[in-house]
Order: sequence, then C-alpha cells, then structure tokens
Amino acid sequence: MLHPKTVVIAGCGDLGTEAALRFADLGYRVVGLRRRAELLPAPIEGRSTDLRQDVPEIDADTAIVIVTLAAGSRDPDEYRATYVDGLRNVLDGIDRSGARPRIVVVSSTAVYDVSDGSEVTEETPATGGTPTAQVLVEAEALLRERAPGAVLLRLSGIYGPGRERLIDQVRSGAARLAPSPGASPRTNRIHRDDAAAAIMHLATLDDPAPTYLGTDDEPVRLDDVLRFLADELQLPAPQPGPASDRQAGGDKRLSNALLRSTGFTFRYPTFREGYRAVLAGEGARHR
Repeated sequence: MLHPKTVVIAGCGDLGTEAALRFADLGYRVVGLRRRAELLPAPIEGRSTDLRQDVPEIDADTAIVIVTLAAGSRDPDEYRATYVDGLRNVLDGIDRSGARPRIVVVSSTAVYDVSDGSEVTEETPATGGTPTAQVLVEAEALLRERAPGAVLLRLSGIYGPGRERLIDQVRSGAARLAPSPGASPRTNRIHRDDAAAAIMHLATLDDPAPTYLGTDDEPVRLDDVLRFLADELQLPAPQPGPASDRQAGGDKRLSNALLRSTGFTFRYPTFREGYRAVLAGEGARHR
C-alpha cells in the first residue's frame, strides 16, 4: 500500500468531492482543484482554478493525483476544453512540480461504440461513436502519451444522491417502456459512492492494470429498472412508448471482472440496492 502525504483531486465536483472526503477520513491531506473552491467542504483544501485554461500548481510532495473532470454540457467543444485541455493542463502542472504521483483519470464507458448487446471488457477497442465519445478517446490517447503509467477508470452511468433522472421520470409519468418486448437496451450503471470507492482503491493498489471498467454487477435492460422504480414508488408501471434521447443509447454488457479481481467490493452491487438507498434519502450530492 502507498502512504501518500498529499492527494490532489483535479475537478472536485460531486464525484471528486466524495472521493476527497474518503481520502481525508483516512488521514490524507487532500487538495481540491475547481473553479469555485469556496464550495468545497472541510477538510478539503480548496484551490480555485479553471483547469480548462490554467496550469495548476501541484505540490512537490504530491503522491496521488485524481482527475475527475466534468463538462458543463454535451457540446463537443466544451468536452474538448474540459477533458483534453483540462487533462493536458493537469499533466503540465505535475511535470512542473517534479512530483511523481500515482495518477488515476476517470473516463467513461461511452468510448465503447457497441450496440449489439455483447459483452465489453477492458480489451474491447475504444473507438468512440459520437462526437463527445471521440473527444474522450482523444483525452485517453493524450494520457497514454504523456503518462503511460497512469490508471484509467472508465465509469458507466453514475447515479446516486441528486442524480435521479430515472426516478423523476417514473414519478412524473414521463418514463416509457420499449414499444415491444426485448427492444429495451441493456444499460450499465454504478452508484456514485462505489465510483468514489473504486477511485480510492485503484489509487492505493499495488501494481494496478492500465485500465479498469467501473460498473456494478448487473447489466440490466432499462425497462427492468423502470419497472423496479415504479414498484418501489408504489406507482403503476410505465406505459410503452418512444424512448427519450438520453435513454436511446448503446446496448452493451459491461464486465467488472477485472476490477473485482483486485479485491474491490461493491456496497451497491446492483441497481436495486443502490436505488433503494437513493429513495431512502441516503447520502447527499456535493455542490
């Protein structure tokens, strides 16, 4: 195990803040980089910086750098400024500092252009498929060029406190099942708290692999999730109809076997445990 003095969280939004607080609870000194550092809770040491434009100051004793950037919109230019330019600036800051930290960068399983329901692992080619996914592939290539020893964590759909789009759709009656049986796409997700725990795990793991998929144990058809939520909310099941744009994504079954092989365990191994915790009001979204 590594015993670092300083951990830097670059892009300290909801996920980054959750990871930062977990590091702090274990006695690490944690520095959080974001545009509005005053929003960060103690004991995180906040530093205000716009990583899309600024090269951050990284302390020389930094032993871990976590990059959890999040674009403000799905515009490809915003994606490039956030994920490519932001990552480049963080790597420049590390180079200037003289530190040699373990680097963990969060990416997305959206880089896999798979829609036939097949299984996806770390060995599956990441070819993009949408303009935003292509930007993520570009950012990953930059990481491999600049920091070949870094760990890449590709997360599936994050849900959790304050990330309740499907719950809101079911509550409002806007959710729709697929128009025919078997037409509902397979979806993959991970609770925010498990995503933060996976970041910590990989940051302190001896001899990690270059890439991991962060997703829970059960790829599941979207219709099954919607029916489950309706049942938990004691509401009628949604009616069949056209899916929204956000629901009409790829169709793939992500495998977490490599992450699990490292000894990582999930607090919320499936959407059932995770959504029940959200519906019970457990946890809070960080600003």
